[in-house]
Amino acid sequence: MDFVKKMSEVVMSVIPIVIIVLILHFTIAPLDALTLQTFTIGAIMVVLGLGIFNFGVDVSMVPMGEEVGAAMTKRRSLALVLILGFLTGFMVTIADPDLQVLAQQVFQASEGMVSHAVLMVTVSVGLGLTVALALLRILLQIPISRVLLFLWIVIFALAAIVTFVAPDFLSVAFDSGGVTTGPLTVPFILALGVGVASVRGDKKAEDDSFGLLGLACTGPVIAVLALGLIFGGAESSQASISAGAEAAADTGLWMTILATIRHELSKALIALSPIVVIFIGMQLTLLKLSRRALRRICIGLVFTLIGLVLFLTGVNAGFSGTARELGQDLAFNNSWALIPVGVILGFSVVFAEPSVYVLNSQVEEVTGGYVNRRIILGALGISVAAAVGLSMLRIRTGSSIWWFVLPGYAFAFLIMRKSPPLFTAIAFDSGGVATGPMTATFVLALAIGASQGLGGNVLADAFGVVAMVAMMPIIVLQAVGMIYESKTKKVRLLEEGQEV
Repeated sequence: MDFVKKMSEVVMSVIPIVIIVLILHFTIAPLDALTLQTFTIGAIMVVLGLGIFNFGVDVSMVPMGEEVGAAMTKRRSLALVLILGFLTGFMVTIADPDLQVLAQQVFQASEGMVSHAVLMVTVSVGLGLTVALALLRILLQIPISRVLLFLWIVIFALAAIVTFVAPDFLSVAFDSGGVTTGPLTVPFILALGVGVASVRGDKKAEDDSFGLLGLACTGPVIAVLALGLIFGGAESSQASISAGAEAAADTGLWMTILATIRHELSKALIALSPIVVIFIGMQLTLLKLSRRALRRICIGLVFTLIGLVLFLTGVNAGFSGTARELGQDLAFNNSWALIPVGVILGFSVVFAEPSVYVLNSQVEEVTGGYVNRRIILGALGISVAAAVGLSMLRIRTGSSIWWFVLPGYAFAFLIMRKSPPLFTAIAFDSGGVATGPMTATFVLALAIGASQGLGGNVLADAFGVVAMVAMMPIIVLQAVGMIYESKTKKVRLLEEGQEV
């Protein structure tokens, strides 16, 4: 049963986090009873919410994306593809739970300087524009490497300006690209790309369906950097973010949870309503789906709403709050432990992320088994572990994110020339796959707590961990592509009777 499968996947993604929290609690970072209670309840709600949400997305959003992508391409109208590509990208992004979590954390860390709504709309507009651009690339068959190189040149040029005007926005901007590949955005956009590519029908259409996520992620980065130029040099370095346990101590645990559910329900209804409106419009004009298909999609949307409310309630009622408290405790008493804890956490998170296994199977299938999935999984685990560990080192030293993303992406584009185009597309998609819900809800919250505990600049130092997690797999997967290319070349030479 799909529902049971989705629940089991989410349980496996949360269990490593729970084990790490318990180990820290009984060793170097003991938590009080109320915090443990709120964390337990929050974790249960995160599991239930994310499992129900993912099931609802599979039933409703994935078929919607495939039908919309195929229908708008059949009309043979470039303008229609661009407009609907932007609208669908905008709608699904603004409703994605990972973005909502990031927006709330930025709002709190900036002491209200950047409102929840402003950041969400900015990021959603950016992603909508690049989704339209990515669909245009598929239709015009433009090499993905050229488009990626151009967009990242724009990003670094704009980031260089923002460094002098609003440096605190740099880390937030780079993180915004990673969180937009959340559990709602990823399946819908991928389905949209498959739908558009399938109508094209040529031999390279399937290959061109990869890379859509990698391109789409650049739009939010550009949009938030532009937002930084608007806000200028406003600063907020010592923001106080209250944990769920602290709020519960003031008003009572269950009253806090009920109040959070009411609040998140109103936000979820507002977030999902544009998707419903645009789908109704497309159904009346383009899709003309059967009643059975419509009924299935409507049921899926109800599951999506319920799951989104439960997930966000669990995150805000105790899950992320416990991570911040742990980060503060480690920073105060055992700051040396931040780096190894980050490495272990990063390694555990990527191994528990269901989308990573989907990517592994995809690469193994594309390469005909030449590249073993265990090698890919191990490489991704090492890369994400290194990313989180380096992020904790950056928080301890107060280093600028420039020292990490500039050489990282420069190297990624350098090896792009040697990596097969298909692997380049898959590699940039893999960055989004690695930044799953646990990164946005727990790893980032731990980084915020660590920055607060060390008295650092939360916006500049803590944010950026998602960007690091998104960057490292890009390098690793392209390296895997180079290995695959070398293997296939040797096999080809041997078949031709030449010496290797």
